[in-house]
Amino acid sequence: MFDIDWMSLALPLAYITVLGGSLYTFSTIYRKRKASESANLEPWFPPHLQRNIYLTLLHMEPEPGQEKVPKVPDSVIRAALLRRAVEDIHRIIQIRTSKQALNALLQRGSVGDDLNQRFVRAEKEIEEELRDVVTEANALAPGWGQTIFQSANEIAANTMLRTRLEEIDSRAAADKEWWDKRREAIQKDFMKELDGDSSTKGSTKGASDDDAVLVDSATPASTPASKKKKGGKK
Repeated sequence: MFDIDWMSLALPLAYITVLGGSLYTFSTIYRKRKASESANLEPWFPPHLQRNIYLTLLHMEPEPGQEKVPKVPDSVIRAALLRRAVEDIHRIIQIRTSKQALNALLQRGSVGDDLNQRFVRAEKEIEEELRDVVTEANALAPGWGQTIFQSANEIAANTMLRTRLEEIDSRAAADKEWWDKRREAIQKDFMKELDGDSSTKGSTKGASDDDAVLVDSATPASTPASKKKKGGKK
């Protein structure tokens, strides 16, 4: 049997114990600190109004003086859940469009780590929100969770198209006024160019007439000798 010298092993064991305890304490404090900082960060999205409306309709409490809560129709609850899914579609689109730009800014060092933490937390929240909506949809109507986001996507696309058309219609009057002013300015510039061309042609024609008169006056008159020669030929 080997004799173990516990006295010589006491120091290394104490060192390992102290080191492990220190690392555990540091890790715990660090994780709590990061969690506290993450909780204090400003959320990426504003409060989810459609979700709050749905939960309010789903868990209505009786008002003072009422013994029983009036039953909310299922169609109203389904419509509220569908509006909640539409808002989730808008947030998913915003997450997807912002992710690439945020990654590029992080690589350049243009933004801090706080913004990235807010974005990561928003991604996790939207994933949990999607799962919650699917669960609620299946609870209201079996199998609806598989098609609710398809319907919500169509509604969101139609809403965006309608908003775009309204913006175009609102700018139609201003654009028409701008084009009318632009056309008048172009017409004025064109008329000025025509007037300039006509005046230039008139001055050129007058100068050519003057040159012709000068040439005629500079030509010598016929001499009598030439007239006699012409008479002799006859």
